[in-house]
Amino acid sequence: MDNKTVYLNGQYLPLDEAKISVMDRGFLFGDGIYEVIPSYSGLLFHFSEHMKRLENSLSSIRLVNPHDRAQWLAILTPLLDTSLDQSIYLQITRGVAATRDHAFPANVTPTVFAMCSNIAPFANLDSGVKAISIDDSRWELCNVKATTLLANILLRQQAVEKGCAEAILVKDGYVTEGAASNIFAVIDGILITPPIGHEILPGITRDVILEIARQNNIPYSEDIIALDALKTASEIWLTSSTREIVPVVQLDNEIIANGKPGPVWKTMNRLFQAYKQSSHE
Repeated sequence: MDNKTVYLNGQYLPLDEAKISVMDRGFLFGDGIYEVIPSYSGLLFHFSEHMKRLENSLSSIRLVNPHDRAQWLAILTPLLDTSLDQSIYLQITRGVAATRDHAFPANVTPTVFAMCSNIAPFANLDSGVKAISIDDSRWELCNVKATTLLANILLRQQAVEKGCAEAILVKDGYVTEGAASNIFAVIDGILITPPIGHEILPGITRDVILEIARQNNIPYSEDIIALDALKTASEIWLTSSTREIVPVVQLDNEIIANGKPGPVWKTMNRLFQAYKQSSHE
């Protein structure tokens, strides 16, 4: 199917014909979750891991999963083009209620929406990007991939308005993640990323990078990173499903190392691209 065809509540239809009720709780309250799954040559990347995160998000907001994994795969696959690198956006809300009430409505059917977009190569990958650090003002369930992203949007916008690609979030003096990414740093020769917890989203790309590090004897650690320590890093990376691994070469107007993507990033990016290729051969 082309990118203008979407899935909505059991139907494949043109994007401009996809409609939901204004009483949908996703529209009224942001009462829902989402998942983004990259696809290479028509195969969904780490599908089981993305489904596990989806299931955890649904459980966290007490919403019953409307489909099992086999059903999800059957729903999403027709949206893909086997000749392109793409990503699936999947959103599930609690559904349409008769009245606007904060309490969960009884006997409602979840709204399920999915669409596919092409993944464009990230610009400036070889030269790196700029980032700023900002106090993390989000809620306490950042491990849930909820559709309520207003705090993330406002934080990212601050970065954009300062000519930066991302906001690196800091809570009580320690780095959590980016507004729309996980973070890695190379400090004293060790690749470090903050540990999984309610303060960060458990990224699938993050997990793949740790797996690659293990397989290739790259020293790594899941540990807290103080902002002061981050500013001494020889390399900083941002990771996500669609941007993959992006090197940061400037933080808060200070140049990182020599201002160019570092050798560990170059190695990891090469290994990551090879991992992707082997995963769909």
